[in-house]
Amino acid sequence: MDILFNINIIFYLVAFFVGGIPFGFVILKIFYKINLKNVGSGSIGATNVFRVLKDIDPKRAKIIGILTAFLDALKGAFVILIAHYYFDVSIETQWAIAVLSLFGHCFSPYLFFEGGKGIATGVGIMLVMLPIEALIGLLAWFIVGKIFHISSLASLAGLLGFLISNYFLHPVIPVINTHAPIYIIAFIILYKHIPNIIRIIKGKETKII
Repeated sequence: MDILFNINIIFYLVAFFVGGIPFGFVILKIFYKINLKNVGSGSIGATNVFRVLKDIDPKRAKIIGILTAFLDALKGAFVILIAHYYFDVSIETQWAIAVLSLFGHCFSPYLFFEGGKGIATGVGIMLVMLPIEALIGLLAWFIVGKIFHISSLASLAGLLGFLISNYFLHPVIPVINTHAPIYIIAFIILYKHIPNIIRIIKGKETKII
């Protein structure tokens, strides 16, 4: 039973269950009586929130989409910041919290282990853990999004920009001396984007206007 009172284990559980909070799903369910999993792409992320609302409430679609992205990013950063500043947990534990936060978002325990694509939550995590690389990734996301107007393509470009910059800026991750948590996070995001990648290759991916 002592393991249940271990501070690291507690934070791992909190990270997973906080990361799993499906803000987009909750917002549309409460204010629009819409099950986000049954409309659009079925994803619970900001892009699908925007797609669904631009047809039924175009004046608020962008604002609520941005709010969803902000909340998803915040939950990625929140538990790490609390663990670091109030409980002084190790950097190894912080990276484990990061991975579990993203895992919770992508495989939410509140939605029978279905969830979002992980981009916003990943950004929130990396703004805390590797802020320079996160900003470079956001820049790549913004540029590709402006040029092609395809959300998934912009997200994948942002991930690639993050990974390339991380390789040059941190060939060795301080303290943990491994890129394993980053590779795990990148793999989960890529896995969740497989349908999008297939549609991009076929030229069938939907644009965001």
